[in-house]
Amino acid sequence: MCTLKLTMRLVLFAAVLAISMLGCPAQTAIPVYSYKVVHVFPHDGAAFTEGLFYRNGFLYESTGLPGRSSIRKVRLETGEVVQQLTVPEPYFGEGVVAWKNRLIELTYTTQLGFIYDLDTFALQGTFHYPGQGWSMTQDGKQIIMDDGTPDIRFWDPKSLKEVNRIRVTANGEAVENLNELEWVNGEIYANIWHTDRIARINPANGKVLGWIDLTGLLPKADFLPEPDGSEQVLNGIAYDSKRDRLFVTGKYWPKLFEIRLQRGSDIR
Repeated sequence: MCTLKLTMRLVLFAAVLAISMLGCPAQTAIPVYSYKVVHVFPHDGAAFTEGLFYRNGFLYESTGLPGRSSIRKVRLETGEVVQQLTVPEPYFGEGVVAWKNRLIELTYTTQLGFIYDLDTFALQGTFHYPGQGWSMTQDGKQIIMDDGTPDIRFWDPKSLKEVNRIRVTANGEAVENLNELEWVNGEIYANIWHTDRIARINPANGKVLGWIDLTGLLPKADFLPEPDGSEQVLNGIAYDSKRDRLFVTGKYWPKLFEIRLQRGSDIR
């Protein structure tokens, strides 16, 4: 009788354990992508790159730091700055985005944004937003903005007011330090500050769909000495949707790279 009771208890325990495991599915591996360099372009090694996008054959770039912030129109093939606006002190320029005939810029901690004419860079107005400003992109319907936290905000492009937000997670864990953003084929690409990674994010729910590992992209010989070298990090993503070209660079990087993604390993 004791043996029968023990056997029944073991069977019951195994059944309960199996049911509990069904309620806790294993984490899904997040794909990791490596890269192939397609082309290397010159880039201003003195630029503290904060925002970047591609439009009609040119790169539009914003740079940061008080007294050194600027907005630039850059010829891709040569790195030549063909148009530039200096952002006045004390503002620390951050991300930029184009919306119709406007160029919109964030600032770091002053909760103030600038609106410029896209063609002339003439100042048209200002606007306010809560929290820090880091980066922006757009999906053709809304402006997408981040602030260094795991949250991504969606703004109405006319009022520049928030209408929605998502929290970015990887296997249920919040992803901090979201930096420069780009809209690429229905996904949000985001630099992760002070890492060599770009997150591919589902804009509907914030889940990380994949990681792009750009370790070793800039040769060590091209890095600056300290102290500026401590901030010489990957930052800046631009996408040419017509020709399916993906560009990346970094703060103080003397090169800008066109890359093509390659499927690598999986991580958990």
